[in-house]
Amino acid sequence: MSTIAQGGRIGRARPRSVSRPRLLGGGVVWIVLFATLLAGVVAVNVTVLRLNLQLDGVGRERSELKSDIANLRSELSSASATARIERIATMELGLAEADPETIVFVRLRK
Repeated sequence: MSTIAQGGRIGRARPRSVSRPRLLGGGVVWIVLFATLLAGVVAVNVTVLRLNLQLDGVGRERSELKSDIANLRSELSSASATARIERIATMELGLAEADPETIVFVRLRK
């Protein structure tokens, strides 16, 4: 080979590869992305837990209110029955309440 031909090969230098930081391929972006996703999942779980606690409280209050309603209905039924009996006794049957001074107690011997 001639020296001219060899010189042409030497004149072409390979371009040096410049190392650039890879943000997308690197770990920093992925770590931030996963940390954000994890924080979102934790926030959703905390919100669900709070809502479940509120739901339990409301359920307890609902059962207490149902119990109170049942007691009030029972009292109302008892009160209306007494008032109804007194009204029927006085209006329809002509009965009157006895005067406490005219009541006589009879004692029986054994």
